[in-house]
Amino acid sequence: MKINIGYLLYKRAMLSPKLEALVVGDVRRSFRELNDGANRVANAMREMGIQPGDRVAVLALNDPEYLELFFGLAKIGVVMVPINHRLAPPEVAYIANNCGAEALIFGKEFAPVAEAIRAQIPAKTFIGIMDSPPAWAGAYKSVIDTAPADEPEHVGGDDDTLTILYTSGTTGRPKGAELTHLGYYHTSVNLKATLGEVGNRMLMPLPLFHIGALAPVPMCVHFGSAMIFQRAFEPAEFLKLIQTENISWFGSVPQVLMFLRSVPQFETFDWSTIKLALVYAAPVPVPLIEAFAEKGMGVRQLYGLTECTGPASVINADWAIKKAGSCGPPFFHTDIRVVDFEGKTAAPDQPGEVLMRTTHLMKGYYNNPEATAQTIIDGWLHTGDIARMDADGFLYILDRKKDLIISGGENIYPAEVEECLLGHPAIADVGVIGVADEKWGEAVKAIAVLKQDESLTAEALLDWCRDKLARYKTPRQVVFTDQIPRTPTGKILKRLLREKFN
Repeated sequence: MKINIGYLLYKRAMLSPKLEALVVGDVRRSFRELNDGANRVANAMREMGIQPGDRVAVLALNDPEYLELFFGLAKIGVVMVPINHRLAPPEVAYIANNCGAEALIFGKEFAPVAEAIRAQIPAKTFIGIMDSPPAWAGAYKSVIDTAPADEPEHVGGDDDTLTILYTSGTTGRPKGAELTHLGYYHTSVNLKATLGEVGNRMLMPLPLFHIGALAPVPMCVHFGSAMIFQRAFEPAEFLKLIQTENISWFGSVPQVLMFLRSVPQFETFDWSTIKLALVYAAPVPVPLIEAFAEKGMGVRQLYGLTECTGPASVINADWAIKKAGSCGPPFFHTDIRVVDFEGKTAAPDQPGEVLMRTTHLMKGYYNNPEATAQTIIDGWLHTGDIARMDADGFLYILDRKKDLIISGGENIYPAEVEECLLGHPAIADVGVIGVADEKWGEAVKAIAVLKQDESLTAEALLDWCRDKLARYKTPRQVVFTDQIPRTPTGKILKRLLREKFN
C-alpha cells in the first residue's frame, strides 16, 4: 500500500468524523467536513482536466481552503506549489513559470497580483477564493464547493512529489524543493517520536507557504489533533487564542516571540496551558529565551530546513535553559554531522558545516539537477549552515556559511554579534554584515533599529559591546535605520543589507 497524505485525512475522517480538525477565525471544521472539502477539490480538479503530476500554485493567506487544497490535490497525485504571498508580482511570476503551474488559486487580497502576471505564466485555470472574482477567474465556491464530496480514487504517493516549496531566495533566485508524500509522512512520525505527548490543539501563526507551518499538518491529522490557524499573525489575537482555544502547543519564529513580548498583556499572561513552544527558522537570541523563561514559558529551539521537510534537531525541555542557544540533538530519525572546511568531522565545539540525513529529505530541487548534486552528496544534505556540536551532541547554529565574515584571518559569525547587540535595552532589531576593509579584508558593520522613543549614539553602542565581544568581533561601524529587511519567517535578508549599506 502506498503512503498518500490525502489518504491520512480519509482515514482520520473515518475514525474520528466529529472530532474538531480545523479552526480559522469563525470557521470550524470536523475531520469529516475537512475531508469532504478535500474531496470536492480533488473531484473538481479532475473535472477541469488537472492530471497527476501537474502543478497547482496557491497564493493565499491561511484560509481554510488552503488545507482543503493540500489534502485534495494529494489524493489525486497533483503537486501543490505554495507561493510566498509577500513576493512582488515578478517574483511570483518567476515561481509559476519555473514550476510550470497549470493553475493558480489565489486569495482575495492577491487578485491584483494574479491580474498583473496572468498573461506571463503558463496557467490556464485561475480560481479566486472570494465571492466576486475577476471575470477571467472562477470563484472557489462555485467551482470547488459545488463538486461532489465522494471519495475519489487515490492516485500516487510514496516518492511522488506532494509539494514544491521555494526557498526564500536570500542570496538569489529561489529554488523549488520537491517534498514527497513519504517525506511528509516520515516527518509526522519523526516529530511524534521525538516530541512525545504535546497535547491535541496546535496554534499556528506562520504562513502555510512555509515548511514550519505545513510540516505539522500531516502530523495533526495522523494523530487526531486540532489545527488552529491565524489567517495572518496578530500578536494580541495570538495570546487570546491560547486561552479561548485551550492551546497545548504552538510553532513560531523568533520574530513572533519579539512581537509577543511587546504586547501589554505579555507581562501578566498565563502560559501554564502550553506544553510545548517550538521556535525555528532562525537562531533564537538567548535574551529572548530568558525573557520567556522568566514568565514561566520554556522555549524549545528547533533547527530545520525546507530541504528536509522541516525538522532536524530540537532542544528538550530539561536543557532549554541550561544550554540556551542550542537547538539540541538530532531528531529521533535524523543523523547530523558537523564537518570542518576540509570535510572531516569537526572536534567538539569546533565550527563547521552541518550535514544531515534523514527519512524525509527532499527529492531535489525542481528542474535544477546541478544544485541538487551540490546539495545532496552520498545521502547527506549539505546545509550551508555553520554550527558547533558540543561533547553531549547538542547543536549550536552559528550562521550561514555564505554570511561568514573573515577579518584578519579570524572567522566571525554575524548571529553571535547580533545576539550581543540585541541585549542592549535600546535596540529593537539588528543585522550584521561584513564590509570591505583595506587592512583586515573585512570588517564588521552593524545596522540597528532603535526601540520607539529611545535614543542612542553609534559610539555609545560600540562602547557597550567592547567588554562583551572580542575586539575583532566588535563592529567597526554602526548605522541606524528604520527596519531590518527580513523574510516572512524572520531570516535577515543579508543580500539587501549588503546592497544598501556596503
